Amino acid sequence: MIVSASTTSSVTDTKPLPNQLKTSLSEPKPPRRPQPNRLKLAYDIVILIAISIDLLFISIDAILMSNFSSHVAEWLAISDRLSWYQMSLHDPLRTVGGFFTIFLIVELLVRWAIAIKDKVYYRWFFFPFVHWYEVLGCFPQLRALRLFRAVIIGRRLHQLGYQVLPQPWINRIKFYIDVLLEELSDRVILTTIYNFRQQLTDSDVHKSLIKSTIERNRDQIEAMLLSLLRQELVPTLQKLTDKSQGGQLIANEVGNAIQDGLANTPELRRYLRLIPIAGSLIESQLQHIGHNIGENVVYSLNERLLKAEHIDALMVNIAHSIVNIDINNSALEALLASIINDSLNEFEAQIKIQQWKHQDMLNL
Repeated sequence: MIVSASTTSSVTDTKPLPNQLKTSLSEPKPPRRPQPNRLKLAYDIVILIAISIDLLFISIDAILMSNFSSHVAEWLAISDRLSWYQMSLHDPLRTVGGFFTIFLIVELLVRWAIAIKDKVYYRWFFFPFVHWYEVLGCFPQLRALRLFRAVIIGRRLHQLGYQVLPQPWINRIKFYIDVLLEELSDRVILTTIYNFRQQLTDSDVHKSLIKSTIERNRDQIEAMLLSLLRQELVPTLQKLTDKSQGGQLIANEVGNAIQDGLANTPELRRYLRLIPIAGSLIESQLQHIGHNIGENVVYSLNERLLKAEHIDALMVNIAHSIVNIDINNSALEALLASIINDSLNEFEAQIKIQQWKHQDMLNL
């Protein structure tokens, strides 16, 4: 009974829950990619060779049937041989090319059916879009697109570990592809920068750009200003509360100002001189007391006004006021225009650097 109970418990524990079973059934299964095998590999190699030979014959036939070949044949005195080719071999080669095109169409349909059967793609109609170069290559006027098929097959063989081309050739091909893409992208980017500069010459567009930029980044600008004020201005203001640093200068000047004010009050001096003997002493002591009162008032005000919470609230108000200023300001427009222009100049200078020239492939 104990064994039976434990067995029943283990079976019950491993039984999937209804929700889990429903989720596992509702989840779409990923497409199954066919695994490469030797038969498919051999077939790809045969197709690669056949496409290469077909494109070679098409190219040779196109060259020999051109007017340029006729002029060259006349110059080399081999017009008879060229005429024999054009009369005897041109039509059979076209017929063979037509049969090869039919073979490629049938082969494409067969592979499409196999892809549908194996569910290679999520939808059955994805195949012609993925293999668009093969579909278009079936048309006689677009037979050059069959070269893409040869390139794809060669790339697949290379991914499987088969060295189709020597590694120096592959490195050279990658290098020139990178050169082509870099040059094209550089031309596009430089043209875009030029068009953007042209748009900035319009004052309305310029103002609209500045306004939209500030509006989108107003919160970030306010946060940046507040951070700078807290980092640079707050420590300077807090030093005013220290009697041995910046606060001493202000307190001393205020004290001197009060002392000078008392000294330059003729009525006070006249009344004090009416007191015999002690009048001048009282006058000097009163000036000294006024100086001390001025210093103490400054220190007291600094301690009350420059508290951390008061300074932080002041910085928040300053940053908020700055970020909400009127953007229709010539100085602001000039500053932002200068920043934008400098940024574009630096970006344009970086784009004009041809990185491919600094690689070792050219051995410069």
